[in-house]
Amino acid sequence: MAWYDEAVFYHIYPLGLTGAPKQNDYGEPVHRLNTLLPWVDHIKEIGGSALYIGPLFESVGHGYETTDYKKLDSRLGTNEDLTAFVAYCHEQGIKVIFDGVFNHTGRDFFAFKDIQANRENSQYKDWYCNVNFWGNNEYNDGFSYDNWGGYNLLVKLNQKNPAVVDYICDVIRFWVSEFDVDGIRLDAADVLDFDFMKALRRTANEVKPDFWLMGEVIHGDYSRWVNGETLHSVTNYTLHKALYSGHNDHNYFEIAHTVRRLQNMGTLKLYNFVDNHDVERIYTKLTNKAHFAPVHVLLYTLPGVPSIYYGSEFGIEGRKEYGSDDSLRPALNIEDYKDSVKTNPCTALIAALGKVRQAVPALSYGSYDELMLTNRQFAYARDLDGTRVIVSVNNDDAPAGMHLAAGNCTAYIGALSGEKVSVQDGHINITQPANSGEIWVPEGTDLDVKPVKVVTKTESEAKTNTEDKAASETATDAKGNQESEPKIESKESKDIVTATESADAKKNTTNTEKNISAANEVKDSAKDASAQAAADTPVDPETITVDWSKSPESMTVPELQAAILAKLAGNGPVDAQMKKTVTDNIWHDSLVNWLKSFR
Repeated sequence: MAWYDEAVFYHIYPLGLTGAPKQNDYGEPVHRLNTLLPWVDHIKEIGGSALYIGPLFESVGHGYETTDYKKLDSRLGTNEDLTAFVAYCHEQGIKVIFDGVFNHTGRDFFAFKDIQANRENSQYKDWYCNVNFWGNNEYNDGFSYDNWGGYNLLVKLNQKNPAVVDYICDVIRFWVSEFDVDGIRLDAADVLDFDFMKALRRTANEVKPDFWLMGEVIHGDYSRWVNGETLHSVTNYTLHKALYSGHNDHNYFEIAHTVRRLQNMGTLKLYNFVDNHDVERIYTKLTNKAHFAPVHVLLYTLPGVPSIYYGSEFGIEGRKEYGSDDSLRPALNIEDYKDSVKTNPCTALIAALGKVRQAVPALSYGSYDELMLTNRQFAYARDLDGTRVIVSVNNDDAPAGMHLAAGNCTAYIGALSGEKVSVQDGHINITQPANSGEIWVPEGTDLDVKPVKVVTKTESEAKTNTEDKAASETATDAKGNQESEPKIESKESKDIVTATESADAKKNTTNTEKNISAANEVKDSAKDASAQAAADTPVDPETITVDWSKSPESMTVPELQAAILAKLAGNGPVDAQMKKTVTDNIWHDSLVNWLKSFR
């Protein structure tokens, strides 16, 4: 067992969070990194135990066009600032991993500048892929070269060159000796050379016990990258897509199928997330904002390592605009959210989940066993050393009853609600409230979590009696008594309020609600079966003629696959494995993002 096996990650894009200028003038350092020190306290408060921060090193713009791997970006400060920052994180019990942008460099990197100056006589001409002194480019260099994603701003390193491999391995050693970093997230790992990654793994094993290598991989069989010779983990984009679309479509079959598929790849500790610096915010993507709760219960309890992208714990919005990622990487002031754990229901939920995750080892190490699955309800167990933890989620607008196989204990406690249920005949019978999730732990589990629950406030409720409801909400219990409950809102979370429900009210779900839920399940099951049948009838993308006048969003899945294959072919030969990776991906939104990554 290593620290990353039970980590709860927080992800920061520092140039955005600190409000740094978009372009680097390579002037005097500005110590913006120091403004992130209070965020470390916040990470600890919400149950985080690890920080992924990057890109950090000198670059010309967004950070992924590196100028100097051994110098903190001057827009963020100095190397001394970074050393002190990591030390403070360690004092708070938080591990730190950096972004390793090793697939390409910027045009201001010393090796590329030498090629510009000395051309064929440069000792670095073989540091990059396919440097052609008979070619040219939009910069009028008088030579051409391979790039990443169609951007000549990002010059692709020749990872088969031993000098390049040695240089990058030396960079890793420097990061450990200078900054005491605990791991690296490898940018664009899905296009890194596998022998290069093996060299990085050997270096990781050398520099520090449990030094973690996690790679950015979008599609494919993740076990190609995650194994004893290459990486410890990769980004779980497959689950990312399933988590939001499975709720938007009321289709837990998609999520369960995704988990089974990932399980079939082997015992992999994947890096799970619902949003990051490249994709739209989860609060923006969810059609029903109340699904924020079950989405995050799943994030924190399914196999893998959970991660929260800065600001999403507050329920902020973030939509791509005009092809730019700037709105996904905003500057925020932690002072504006200093009481969020108490006043913002989204933050309160994330903090509770972080504490539960740290207190319940089965969520980090336990096996996975599916217990119940419909379009709108889903339950599974995480079993470890004879202890069974049960997770239940409901994406319906009505409560739902569940009969779930329990472990060897007499009662369970809802870690989020505090509700107690007895084990009868080896099962627990629960009523899962609408649009919610729960983690059922054996009675006696040591938890330091205050009850927290999120329930839907409908739009019609929001429009009526708003002034009265701002002070309190009136709830009627099962006996007809009136109870006054506090309401907590934030500007980012206006569609979600915190509330508590009495056990009696949950147990007295009306037959009408149950019938409605059952009817919805039948309807959605038919819809799911139809969709599955369509997915099971693949179309060979090589038979498709791509209409490039169409936007990616308007293309069908086969058209997107064909377009991606065409783009790949433009960059070099497409082998059978590459084609399989494309055709195995049948998720429309994922393919759209993949196609847009080409320029």
